[in-house]
Amino acid sequence: MARVFSGIQPTGTKHLGNYIGAIRHYVADQDKGEAFYCVVDLHAISVPYEPAALHENTLDTAATLLAAGLDPARCTLFVQSHVAAHAYGAWLLGSVATMGELNRMTQFKEKSTGRDSVSADLFTYPVLQAADILLYKADRVPVGDDQRQHLELARNIAQRFNSRFGELFPLPEAAIPASGDRVMDLQEPDNKMSTTRGTPQGTVLVVDPPEVVARKIRSAVTDSGREVRRGEGKQGIGNLIEILSVATGEAPEAIEAAYEAKGYGDFKGDVADAVVELLRPIRERYLELRADETELSGILERGRERASQVADATLAEMLDAMGFRVPPRGG
Repeated sequence: MARVFSGIQPTGTKHLGNYIGAIRHYVADQDKGEAFYCVVDLHAISVPYEPAALHENTLDTAATLLAAGLDPARCTLFVQSHVAAHAYGAWLLGSVATMGELNRMTQFKEKSTGRDSVSADLFTYPVLQAADILLYKADRVPVGDDQRQHLELARNIAQRFNSRFGELFPLPEAAIPASGDRVMDLQEPDNKMSTTRGTPQGTVLVVDPPEVVARKIRSAVTDSGREVRRGEGKQGIGNLIEILSVATGEAPEAIEAAYEAKGYGDFKGDVADAVVELLRPIRERYLELRADETELSGILERGRERASQVADATLAEMLDAMGFRVPPRGG
């Protein structure tokens, strides 16, 4: 059976862009094979962060994934730091990754630019990401387009390991969402929606109350025209068209035709209503999970047990192939 793996960082409350661009695809992919989804808290410490917030952000992220439709009966959801094989496996894979490859990673260049001090973790981040994927011998990896280069590096690392130590890893294939899945900031539509680099009013949080969601969408920046269509100079209205398309299942072309004789006011109101209804059940389930952490903690513990079984078995194979004396199970 095919294996699916993907990870998501616990960096702040998840927003509409996270849901459209990634989380809803996780939900769909949990039936495309044996699926593993990981809250990658070890990756989150590669840049400055607040220790007091890490635990809560991790629980928030896990609760959001479950509220959006991940089913523990159909997938394995776990926290990266709960499975020690991830850090151990990254060290082993670091022996076949090269400095030259890591120096070429564009995300490292972007995130390190202008900083006086950059952590070594940020530089080696892609090796840990490769370990995340390869420990589960994943065939399919749902990732955003910005992670394409990292996935290619994971494939290169797998190929080099297989060539040097024997065939162990399948070569993972990236599952890149369509371009329409890239949701932009409602106030700065040239920039991606983001909780860390976006505008507060331009970022719709998955757990925003309905009235807040509606207000943010109705106040979205568009342009001086009245035509509800995509095109040059219409990034703002085009972004709302794509959002409405996801929320209703209507094609963007059909939406443009339906609003041909209407203005922005009617259109924004309908987008607001559709997004409120899209997010309402997610928010309600999220609040239930966060009100009583017993269920959430149990799900993550069972996920840790299953993930550890798979990752530890792969780690033992890696150690054996690389010439280490592997202690007997239980030793």
